Amino acid sequence: MAIIVSKRLRKTDIEKRMTIPSKSLKCFPALSGNEHMVDFDVRDECGCFWKFRIYTRKSNNKYRKPVLTKGWREFVCRKELSIDDKVEFYMDKQEADGSVEYRVTVQKAVKVFGAVFAHKPFSGEVSNGIV
Repeated sequence: MAIIVSKRLRKTDIEKRMTIPSKSLKCFPALSGNEHMVDFDVRDECGCFWKFRIYTRKSNNKYRKPVLTKGWREFVCRKELSIDDKVEFYMDKQEADGSVEYRVTVQKAVKVFGAVFAHKPFSGEVSNGIV
């Protein structure tokens, strides 16, 4: 299983959409023709599936600026993500049939006096019992 994106979340990632590096775009489902968005399924550490959308600029500009839009904010809210938490996306290619499964893990920031000291794996448990 290969990591395709590892990101420490910023304010925009929490409040609106998650930006992903352009170089990682080739690891996600391919955009077909002139399409500038594609939906794909991702499994989290609890085994739940999430549907995300990658959206890119409509122009043929080489700087496509990919972002996760659809499904991302729900994921953020349900996991109670905060600035400085970390998410990692993985691609797992099945040898037998060549299919690809995407996974996402969350690591919550551990802060000491406001500074990030470390990241701990997210257990899937949240205070309101939604996940």
